[in-house]
Amino acid sequence: MNERAEKIDSFDLKILTCLQKNSNLSQRDLAEAVGLSQNACWRRLQRLHSIGMIRGAHSDINLNALGLDLTVFVMVRTRHHSKEWADDFRKHVERLPEVIDFYRIGGDWDYLIKVVTRGMSGYDTFYQKLITNFDLATVTGFFSMEAIINNRAVDLNRVR
Repeated sequence: MNERAEKIDSFDLKILTCLQKNSNLSQRDLAEAVGLSQNACWRRLQRLHSIGMIRGAHSDINLNALGLDLTVFVMVRTRHHSKEWADDFRKHVERLPEVIDFYRIGGDWDYLIKVVTRGMSGYDTFYQKLITNFDLATVTGFFSMEAIINNRAVDLNRVR
């Protein structure tokens, strides 16, 4: 078990589980849900933040309602594997606002990029920005037709 996982107990796991499901819980409701006083719960929250176990709070926004109706999983294979090239590519992709997730992966592909945009023309604009000034061996997109499971909370009971 890694060092951070050893520093948390069952109350911490309950707090993390509740926050995954609803990060807008009041401190009172969170304390009640996990069976702690508000002060004890607050101290644990502060510690979980300080050790990097909690990195922020996010709202689940309906992107379709905003017209961002196309999700594309972009697979990238590159001819270059130097640290310098990878750092430059990382910085380039991080600047593209359509990118919501970005992974360096193993296997036949080098990178996986999750893109959310407004329709096919939005994806084409993203694609043109992605390939500008970068020698990429292969870029392919897999277009999502339906999100069956999206942003599922992690089952933290597996931690212990």
